[in-house]
Amino acid sequence: MDLQHWLNEALANHEKWTAEYGSFTPHSSLQADPALFGSALAELQDRLRDNYPFFHPRYAGQMLKPPHPAAVVGYLSAMLINPNNHALDGGPATAAMEREVVSDLATMFGYGEQHLGHLTSSGTIANLEALFVARSLHPTRGVAYSSEAHYTHSRMCGVLGIEGFPVAVDGLGRMDLDALEELLKTGKVGTVVVTPGTTALGAIEPVNLVLDVARRYDARVHVDGAYGGFFTLLAGTDLAPEPWEAIGSCDSVVVDPHKHGLQPYGCGAVLFRDPSVGRFYLHDSPYTYFTSDEMHLGEISLECSRAGAAAAGLWLTLRLLPLTRDGLGEVLAAGRRAAVRWASIIRESEALELYQEPELDIVTYFPRTDPLTLSAVDAASHRVMQTGMNAPVDPIFLSVARASKGAFAARHPEVGADADGARVLRSVLMKPESEDYLDTLHARVLSLL
Repeated sequence: MDLQHWLNEALANHEKWTAEYGSFTPHSSLQADPALFGSALAELQDRLRDNYPFFHPRYAGQMLKPPHPAAVVGYLSAMLINPNNHALDGGPATAAMEREVVSDLATMFGYGEQHLGHLTSSGTIANLEALFVARSLHPTRGVAYSSEAHYTHSRMCGVLGIEGFPVAVDGLGRMDLDALEELLKTGKVGTVVVTPGTTALGAIEPVNLVLDVARRYDARVHVDGAYGGFFTLLAGTDLAPEPWEAIGSCDSVVVDPHKHGLQPYGCGAVLFRDPSVGRFYLHDSPYTYFTSDEMHLGEISLECSRAGAAAAGLWLTLRLLPLTRDGLGEVLAAGRRAAVRWASIIRESEALELYQEPELDIVTYFPRTDPLTLSAVDAASHRVMQTGMNAPVDPIFLSVARASKGAFAARHPEVGADADGARVLRSVLMKPESEDYLDTLHARVLSLL
């Protein structure tokens, strides 16, 4: 896509719209000297070079990549107006767009028309809202989540003043169902968080099985799909359908469009299957919500001011890449194909060992050291990451994940347990270009051993 062309179109359309309201003279206090502006901009651009190349497939470290050009153009178009989606009079057009994209997300997850949901500034805030509703429904009961779940859940339990219960995981890094049931038998848990796509390993927790266990003990189920949620588009084709199809029967779900939805930060989303939970958000405001009898987005959100531009960016992106297997799903499928193929290459390698089979687009692996011990693996993994990212020529950018001694013993008993755990190399292949760049990336990793 010719980003420059569409940005110019957006600016031209904005100028045409503003001209409809008549001309006025901008205040002198807002004027800036062109020379000073140019100098400051040059400094900004120079300072922004102190970033890793998130746009390039040689960056396979964290869950970072630039937004789609459509998201940039859509966001800029609305940002120039700067609507606030808290109230309908703060952003009539973008509030309508938000409702449309939330409806699209609800359909993707199998929720009915009578859902409740909205965009948020992040997945953390989205999860906070889900747990806020959980506390409102079960004020004396806590929240269970696997020990591999994102740290946001323990943090938000602290914010909300409710008890969090980490649940042990099985040999694949997924919530252990027997451990969950033993915890539920105590009656201390009102909500179970299940993660279809953990952020460390990309492990798909069995949403359908967790749902069955939780319902036996009158517990709600919240799906943290911040990272993995969009992979529901691959259910039944690339991925087994059962965990993803069960999301539609869960009580709430979170997803982050600023991850696999190709959006800029921050754009998260939270959805509730039962719209009646909106009663927990009710509040009074002396000066908003008067331009429409419709419910305003701020009346179903813990956040107040929110960027309408986030809704515009997502809306435009989904017009081009709809929430279908052949639309946005193909973007995710490319990254997953890359992960599966790299795992196959690593299995045939004499220098690398696959730590765990990838389920989504995260690959974990470690150097085969001599001696093959946890301390040696830890040191080698760290060295490869550091050497690769600091190379003056042809750098590559990986990350590491720490695995406990017990996790290693379950997966690789041949590794000597001379330490409490070890770091393993971790690569996130969420850019579809990773599929074509994979051989180059693998060869570069081998050159660092």
